[in-house]
Amino acid sequence: MGTDLHELLRSLRVWDPELTELPALDPAAAPAEPLPLFTRWFAEAVAAGQPEPHTMSLATADAEGLPDVRIVMLHGADADGWSFATHAHSRKGGHLAARPYAALAFYWPVLGRQVRVRGPVATAPAEEARADLRVRSAGALASALTGRQSEVLGSPEELARASEAAWELARREPDTPVPSWTLYRLRPDEVEFFQGDTLRRHTRLRYRRSPREDWVRELLWP
Repeated sequence: MGTDLHELLRSLRVWDPELTELPALDPAAAPAEPLPLFTRWFAEAVAAGQPEPHTMSLATADAEGLPDVRIVMLHGADADGWSFATHAHSRKGGHLAARPYAALAFYWPVLGRQVRVRGPVATAPAEEARADLRVRSAGALASALTGRQSEVLGSPEELARASEAAWELARREPDTPVPSWTLYRLRPDEVEFFQGDTLRRHTRLRYRRSPREDWVRELLWP
């Protein structure tokens, strides 16, 4: 007998109290800019044992405006923006070349929290992309060297051969450059912090960049 998807969905619950703590978010005490609050929330997610808190959804759109989304890793967040990396010739790289605007979403269920970020995306200088790849693992370099991301794959054997060669090169020459590896920075126009509440009175605090380049804070209905 097959699995009943709808029955499974009805059996699931969000924010099991045995696994999830729902701390309060006091908007009046929030900092004037979003980055300090994001840094604190990220550290709290790590401390609470949230698996892979640095993974995030990245949404882009192609030249026709059709959306796409995938999970990527956060490489950093500072005054220049939230950063991630990929091959320039990948699907998301092509999207960002055609429409350099994107959205990010973090979900940390252990604390009932989400963070949403959206804004224009720019490429970092090539040297910064090389430095970003250099400090990552041999596996990350091997993956980047395997290349051809998002292209049609002929067979698993073809991937195995390319991966084995890339791993060998990564171990032998850990400074091997990957010209297509690109570091992107999203400079936010908006950052929203969502804090879940057991009574569903969720707190949504949005930071919106004004034309004067300062931040406007406002609450949203849940």
